[in-house]
Amino acid sequence: MPARDNPESNAHGLSDELFSRLPEPSHQVPGVAATPPAPGSRRARREAGLAGTPDPVPARPAADTTSTEDEPDAVAPTATRPEEAAPVRAEATTAPTLDDLFAADHTEAVHAKATKKKRRTGCLVGLIIVLAVIGGIVGAGFAVMNTYGEQISDALGWGEPKDWEPGMATGEALVTIREGDTGGPISTALYEAGVTKTENVFYDYLVDENIAVTFYPGVYPMQQKMTAAAALEILRDPDNMLANTVGIVEGGTVESALPVISESIDIPLEELEAAVADPSAYGVKADSLEGWLFPAVYTFDPEVTATQVIQRMVDRTRESLSAAGVPPEDEQRILTVASIIQREGRTDDFAKVARVIENRLDDGMKLQMDSTSQYGYGELHAGVVSTSEEAQFDDNPWNTYVIDGLPVGPIANPSDAAIDAAMHPVDGPWLYFVTINPATGETVFSTTYAEHEAAIQTWIEWCRENPDQGC
Repeated sequence: MPARDNPESNAHGLSDELFSRLPEPSHQVPGVAATPPAPGSRRARREAGLAGTPDPVPARPAADTTSTEDEPDAVAPTATRPEEAAPVRAEATTAPTLDDLFAADHTEAVHAKATKKKRRTGCLVGLIIVLAVIGGIVGAGFAVMNTYGEQISDALGWGEPKDWEPGMATGEALVTIREGDTGGPISTALYEAGVTKTENVFYDYLVDENIAVTFYPGVYPMQQKMTAAAALEILRDPDNMLANTVGIVEGGTVESALPVISESIDIPLEELEAAVADPSAYGVKADSLEGWLFPAVYTFDPEVTATQVIQRMVDRTRESLSAAGVPPEDEQRILTVASIIQREGRTDDFAKVARVIENRLDDGMKLQMDSTSQYGYGELHAGVVSTSEEAQFDDNPWNTYVIDGLPVGPIANPSDAAIDAAMHPVDGPWLYFVTINPATGETVFSTTYAEHEAAIQTWIEWCRENPDQGC
């Protein structure tokens, strides 16, 4: 088989022939080797020993500063003379790369972001501080208002008015003024009857206006929602009293009630005394009607008799006993317990006083109630809290310091609340109680005698500090 031509020798021969035909280089047109590389080109980087590094961004040719207004700016040629190439290559080697530019942008962005974040953080901290200060001020304001809100409101005129406005009076109300009542009790009576808006507004009006007035006992027809001034105008005139109307006070006795009845409805006292002499005439199985003249306000016809008056009051007592669920056979006992409760405690403590009475009776202890010894000795209305030594040791059937068990009968007229408490004592272990502040009625209930003695000392100290309070 004939031999084939050698490709390599043919190629070399062809290339030599082609290059031999090229013209000689001209001194006017520089060759590749003689021509300096363009700044930033791959060739410039190879010649500078920077091969393999990222391509730099070509430097922008500088404008010819010798140009005039008539000639456009000359642009530097891309090819320079050999003696000028070195400086150009040196400038090219120090030109920033894309990475450098991006790195610079990234640094500026990070710095801007950090600055912005610091600003946001600073604003947030400032906002938190402002809110904390505002919150503290608001919190302090709430605390002050919770403690002194009523006083502040009153001083600034923001509070709810304590008196009704003129012209608001409506409806009907009966107010009883009792013998010896002053501004304080009358102010409370007006409020409880719905006449005045607040409990103390009538009393405050008397004090603020420096009004001196004499109040006459009796029953006065009034309206609800009256101003304090309008109420005073009615109460200061005895001609406004209702005829044949009488009020029996809670805790009063037959002895104290009969003169009030006589004066109020113009019945001779002797007739009333005769009317109460025989309890059996009213179905009461007792030696006295003590406790049976129910405390309330009554209005009678002008022709009413003494017996009719007493019968009306006894019937009202039976209504209260029935409402409390008292069996007929227990009426006298419950009235006796209720009368002690009425004289010994305030309404809020009635059920606890009833429990002390029952606990002492169950334990076989003497009741030792001051009110019973005072009643038996005849000093119940003496106006003092403590019992005299004579009354405490006087031997009579009502004195529970001497006798065992309950007194022989009631010692006063009990209210609905006292009767209900006697029928339904609250549960508790107490055996003693003492009113440590007669002005407010604050009472301490104790289980042991040591506790009771400590409470008595508190009462004694109060009496020393208030010598004019009838201790």
